[in-house]
Formats: sequence, structure tokens, C-alpha cells
Amino acid sequence: MGFFVLLPLVLPLTSWPVARLAERRLHPRATTRLLVGVGVVLAACSTVCLGLLVVVGTAQLPGNPLPDAWSDPEVRAAVPYDEMLGKASIPALALLLGKSGSTLVRHRRVQRRVRRALEGLRDSRVAVLPDSAPYAFTLPGSRRRRSRIVVSTAMLDALEPSERRALFAHERAHLTARHTRMLLLSELAADAHPFLRPLRTAVAFGVERWADEEAAREVGDRRLTARAVGKAALLAKGSPARTVPAVTGAGQVPRRVQALLDPAPSTRLWLPTTTAPGLVAGLAAWLAAAGAATSALSAANAAVALAAILHAATPL
Repeated sequence: MGFFVLLPLVLPLTSWPVARLAERRLHPRATTRLLVGVGVVLAACSTVCLGLLVVVGTAQLPGNPLPDAWSDPEVRAAVPYDEMLGKASIPALALLLGKSGSTLVRHRRVQRRVRRALEGLRDSRVAVLPDSAPYAFTLPGSRRRRSRIVVSTAMLDALEPSERRALFAHERAHLTARHTRMLLLSELAADAHPFLRPLRTAVAFGVERWADEEAAREVGDRRLTARAVGKAALLAKGSPARTVPAVTGAGQVPRRVQALLDPAPSTRLWLPTTTAPGLVAGLAAWLAAAGAATSALSAANAAVALAAILHAATPL
């Protein structure tokens, strides 16, 4: 097991370069999927290894329900710095589970609050709330409820008819691509490991850029879409939660408007890396992929090794 159990705890650092550089060379759709995938793998592997350390640490505590043989020196020798890391991992895992649980509870609470506000309205794809506060966001559906776009009358009154088309195209893109799930996964990954917080910010920006490009393609006017995005962002107060996509998301509206004023990004998987920025972004993507693969292998190796050691130490 050795230091393999520690590698997944530091390998999330390999995701930092791609979080900053991928958006410059990839289409927002590919960027977002890459970041979410890398984040989920790194978070899962680090959590598994933290759990393995907790097993070793818990076995050292008096009165624990685990077999006495699990605290033998031979078992503890499989973990480097077992005294310190084993016991420190217990509150760390408790904090991780608490933060993740809080995120899920907050996510559900926001959805329930919005659904209560929509009670009595016609069951349509677009729900218009009479409200003096301008906002627009999406509400994911469930088995019994359809997905809906929620927009206030204040937001609609502030936009021209053509800009409303761009706004609704943007929100429909969120629903079609299930961006709420991606935001929730990135939020949980950031809860699992603080090194993955840059990925959460990059994913939040990526889903908005993805929806911007889909809206521009549907409307057929990038300048009109940029104007609608900028105006709605200046008016709106923000989305109900970080896991709910909204037109004001990511807090980087000027960058989104500038991207819409530029030519449409290529839909190819990866642009040629003949230039220095392209080469750097390509290396960053490979580094993140290698980090995720190494983390998965290290976590699997540590889990199998510790299981074998505990099985050998447990009396039949």
C-alpha cells in the first residue's frame, strides 16, 4: 500500500492548469465535460484513500468495534505515518461528508422552494412569475415533474422580443444538456477535496459558455446573443444556488460577451497545437488525464493491498 494511498490526495493539483487553459483551445461543451469527468474521478479516488486511512486510524482508537488485529503494528506499517495520518483522517472524512451532505440538502431545498413558488401556475415548459426582481434560471425535472425555465416578468419586460428569444434559447440549452447535474457534481467534487475548487469555478463558467454558444447557434446572431446575455446579467440578481444554472452564472459576464463577439469556436475535439498557447493547453489536458488515471490506479492498488492485509490479519 505504502505511499500509493497518499498519491490521490495530492494528484488533484494536476487539474489546475487545465482548469485555466482548456477553455482557450476547446469548445465549451468539450471543456465542461472534460473538467467534470476529471473532477469526479479525482474526488472519488481521494475520498476512497481517505476512507482507507480512516480504517487504520479508527482501529487505533480504544473501544472501537473493529477487530483488534486491525491495529497490530504489522497492519499499521502498511500506512506511512500511520499514527498522525490515521487519526487526522477521521475528522477530515467527517468534514467531507458533512460538506457534501450540506450541498445536497441545500440543492434539494432550493428546488423545493422554487416548486412551491410555481404551485398554481400552468404546467408549461416556461414558468413566468410576477416579480419585480429580474431573474431567469432553469429547474430540472423529476419523474413526476417536467423540467422548466423560470423567468420573472421584470426580466421579460426589460428585454426586447429578439433578446427574449436568445434568453430562452440559452436556458433551453441548460435543460437539454443537464447542466444542473454537472454543476452539482463539480460542487460535490470541490467539497471532497479543496484542490478541486478551481474546477468548480471553471465548470460554472463552462456551462454558461456552452449555453451561450447553443443560443447563438439557434438564434443565428452572435451579437444579439451577446447583447441579451450582457443585459440580463446586469439586471439579474443571480441564481438561487451555485448548482442551478442561470444566465448570470460564473460571475464572468464580460468574458462571455467578448467570446460571443468573437468568431464561433470550432467544434473539433481539439484544435491544432502548432502555436505555443495550443501546445501549453494540450499539455495541460494530458497532465489532467494522466493525473486522473494515476489517481485511479493508486486508489485501486491501495484498496486491494489494505483489503489483503486486513484479511490476512483477521483471525478466522
